[in-house]
Amino acid sequence: MAAKQGLNLVIESRDAEGKTEPFGELAAELVRLKIDVIVASNPAATFAAKSATTSIPIVMVNTPDPVQLGLVVSLGRLGGNVTGTTTLSADLSIKQLGLLKETVPRVVRIAVLSNPSNPWHSLAIKGAEAAARSLAVQLQIVAVRGPEELDNAFATMTRERAGAVLVLSDPMTFFHRIRLADLAAKRRLPAMYGVRGYVDAGGLMSYWAHQADLYRRVGSYVDRIVKGAKSDDLPIEQPTRFEPVINLRTAKAIGLTIPRGLLIRADQVIE
Repeated sequence: MAAKQGLNLVIESRDAEGKTEPFGELAAELVRLKIDVIVASNPAATFAAKSATTSIPIVMVNTPDPVQLGLVVSLGRLGGNVTGTTTLSADLSIKQLGLLKETVPRVVRIAVLSNPSNPWHSLAIKGAEAAARSLAVQLQIVAVRGPEELDNAFATMTRERAGAVLVLSDPMTFFHRIRLADLAAKRRLPAMYGVRGYVDAGGLMSYWAHQADLYRRVGSYVDRIVKGAKSDDLPIEQPTRFEPVINLRTAKAIGLTIPRGLLIRADQVIE
């Protein structure tokens, strides 16, 4: 790609608009453009990029458990062209479930909204199931593959008396995050999400690796790669900072009082 005068970097951005199917073609299109590095913002994008090229460096972000998913040999010995940052899904779902239980202490049944096509959700569910036993709560796994299934999913939660919901981060649910927040509010269901964008859109609370930190690290990877570093020589970094965010407006709207201890520990409280 030819850079414009006065610039030394051109960014080619592609958006699958919450769907997983287009990632393969989008990745192939970027490969045909002979770009220097691909930044993949979620697991489906990372898998698509890895399938499309074995030579162009891939920097992943928001892709949990890359070793268990088979993307790399280990965090330090990559064995391919994928590097970047990782979040640990099993650990995250355990922490998210614990925070949700702390928010709604009397809850006995928690729905887990997952997308079976997301490769890391099964790992996150295993972590949540282990945490559920120690928290003395039952989990209701509710699968959604597309936005047309969301209304029925929340109706199922209500029918089976779920007292809260954990929404596992996913491109589809993130794209429809405003609708998700509305559905949870309509059912008066306290909801825990992953990346903070869900809460900015009206969701109750989120817990994830600090997004600004993750993307700063991604920028550092890209900088080193375009200056000549090989992706296989750049170990994958784990997050060092996590970001709990609470939307107090949403809590008030559903009649929920957030424990003071949680408010004090939150990175941000939206009022």
